[in-house]
Amino acid sequence: MGGIRYLTSGESHGQGLIGIIEGLPAGLNICEEDIFKDLQRRQLGHGRGGRMKIETDRAQIISGVRFGKTLGSPVSLLIENADWKNWTTKMSTSEVEEAVKAVEIPRPGHADLAGAIKYRAGDIRDILERASARETAMRVALAALAKKFLGNFGIKIVSHVTRIHTAENPFSVATMRHDDKLDFTLESINDIADASSVRSLDKAAEEKMIADIDAAKEQKDTVGGVFEVIALNLPIGLGSHIQWDRKLDGRIGQAMMSIPAMKGVEIGMGFETGAKLGSQVHDPIYYNEATKKYYRSTNHAGGLEAGITNGEPLVIRVAMKPISTLMNPLDSVNMKTKEKTAAHIERSDTCAVPAAAVIGESLLALVLADAFLEKFGGDSMSEVLESYERWQDRDV
Repeated sequence: MGGIRYLTSGESHGQGLIGIIEGLPAGLNICEEDIFKDLQRRQLGHGRGGRMKIETDRAQIISGVRFGKTLGSPVSLLIENADWKNWTTKMSTSEVEEAVKAVEIPRPGHADLAGAIKYRAGDIRDILERASARETAMRVALAALAKKFLGNFGIKIVSHVTRIHTAENPFSVATMRHDDKLDFTLESINDIADASSVRSLDKAAEEKMIADIDAAKEQKDTVGGVFEVIALNLPIGLGSHIQWDRKLDGRIGQAMMSIPAMKGVEIGMGFETGAKLGSQVHDPIYYNEATKKYYRSTNHAGGLEAGITNGEPLVIRVAMKPISTLMNPLDSVNMKTKEKTAAHIERSDTCAVPAAAVIGESLLALVLADAFLEKFGGDSMSEVLESYERWQDRDV
């Protein structure tokens, strides 16, 4: 049985981020430029802070690739932190003689307080550095390899922002009918979204989103939002109903909720299904004699039934809370003196929803690559392709 597993390591202001991914078949074409594209996309978006002006993230392939192809062994990546030069004393891996001011005031909404108590940290920086969303840069880098793998089978993952604060574009792939006509193709969603500073598909919504971000920044506040991630051209049969931890919806939910600041995940119509009749929710099944494929007239299920892909676009929506660090901070308590004081301020963003959408694409790619290799696994790309082609030729 195939499958992907990966680990990341590194702190926000440490020397860099390290990632290892295991399970990619031998013979997958990989280059650092493939990874750079998504790292660039992760850094963009209206409302990002000063860190994005410092870092130009590039991942170096350290091992597992030779002459541009994977070897079947673990692939390791390194992203160096450009800002490390300003933190060599504060984040030194060895003891230092000079005094370093400890962070002792936790931020509401962050890992600061719970993490400091859990790990008995006298300096909250021991917690906040790893809890930072900076870690997601490496997951995006690792996922670029998963995306490249999936692309060999025609699978594409796209995303767009549907809401920032009060501004909303209600369009969702889950509410489309099979015969709906759009002004764009689903495959072109990333091209349209990437051309928008808030990754919106709608110009009017984009203008309102930008205005909401600017207003929050003026008030020294932050805003969250919602984004949608769609996987196209998935085969029927990824995931399983057999055991709870093999259900694909559960695995996707865990992946999305592992992104810092994510507070809710929906698949298809999601929470809206709780207010509708069954006849308004479930998707009628048809068979196309010309293509020899099953299809649905609607996709309210979002491409998943009983934890298994059903051949329709896989549609995930994720809600992101406003970022925890406020330039006009909320009340907090000094953990050393126990006195009431304003929360600690750390360099941050006003809004990171557009970037979170790109991260969501990446996490979905890692989950889907894992599930794909479980079903069509092999030690080499040629072996996986043979297995996939046999499945495509089936008559069911």
